[in-house]
Amino acid sequence: MSHSTVPRSRTEAETTEKAPVASGGAIGTRYNRPKGKLSWRLRFRRDRVLLLMTLPAVLLILVFNYLPILGNIVAFEDYDPYASDNGIVSMLHSPWVALENFQQIFADSSFWNAVQNTLVLFFLQLILFFPIPILLALLINSVVRPRVRALSQAILYLPHFFSWVLVIAVFQQLLGGAGLFSQLLRQHGFDGLDVMTDPNTFKFLVTAQSVWKDAGWGIIVFLAALSSVSPDLYEAAAMDGAGRWRRMWHVTLPALRPVIALLLVLRVGDALTVGFEQILLQRDAVGPGAAEVLDTFVWWNGVRNQDFGYAAAAGLVKGVISLGLVLAANKVAHLMGEQGVYKK
Repeated sequence: MSHSTVPRSRTEAETTEKAPVASGGAIGTRYNRPKGKLSWRLRFRRDRVLLLMTLPAVLLILVFNYLPILGNIVAFEDYDPYASDNGIVSMLHSPWVALENFQQIFADSSFWNAVQNTLVLFFLQLILFFPIPILLALLINSVVRPRVRALSQAILYLPHFFSWVLVIAVFQQLLGGAGLFSQLLRQHGFDGLDVMTDPNTFKFLVTAQSVWKDAGWGIIVFLAALSSVSPDLYEAAAMDGAGRWRRMWHVTLPALRPVIALLLVLRVGDALTVGFEQILLQRDAVGPGAAEVLDTFVWWNGVRNQDFGYAAAAGLVKGVISLGLVLAANKVAHLMGEQGVYKK
């Protein structure tokens, strides 16, 4: 057999075929690219349809989320909205005060009272509200009959579609001075109670309203995560002698851990936003000392008192703190071995 008919090995053939051109040039550069790496032109050609599909959403985010960030310049001005009919022109002609608004904020006791109320409400909702959807999802998931599971899930999810006006009206009819519980107490010789106007219990009232309204949404999220757990894991654990509680601890909860970590990071990032409409509707009933939070503080000073620069400075401080909380919580998620909002 001649030398020309001897078959070469595949490795040798591929090495000869993919060898870079000695004279250099574009071909040599393409072959020298690491395996799996594509140029941005090739990636654009490959994904151009997907990029066009996401383009409207990107434009909406740019217009409604990122362009308004430029308005934070108002926090460094004594903004006068009546300087011009055009808001941008008003910003350009308003007096520049640098950090004066921030100095006034940090010296304002009402601002620190709003910060304190916001943090107290956040920790209460984190401790009392966040675990409840997890527990309810585990309880519903343990129900055998599909119809009972579907009915329970629908009943718990229904209040999520109610407005805060309706939610507060329901609580007023139950816990108000002329509510159902007060009437029952008076009929049995006791003094009535008015939880809706009690500053001492206001934070627990707000937390209870949030649980009743939004716990159903959390249940949907955790049930979706539970549906991805393989039944083989439960069968293997049962064959090893694990009871219901041990299966829940060693199979169910580890499956929920990524979702719990993600929602916890998002919840921490939303720590300083504890419900503007919910608090504002009940602010006058208990007074600003118990109900003033950062969102209502910004609204009251910016909209009601027309001090836009001062309110913008308070909102900017809130945004910076929220960003720091998100980054810190995401770092904790990475230390726990979870992905969090974004990868390392």
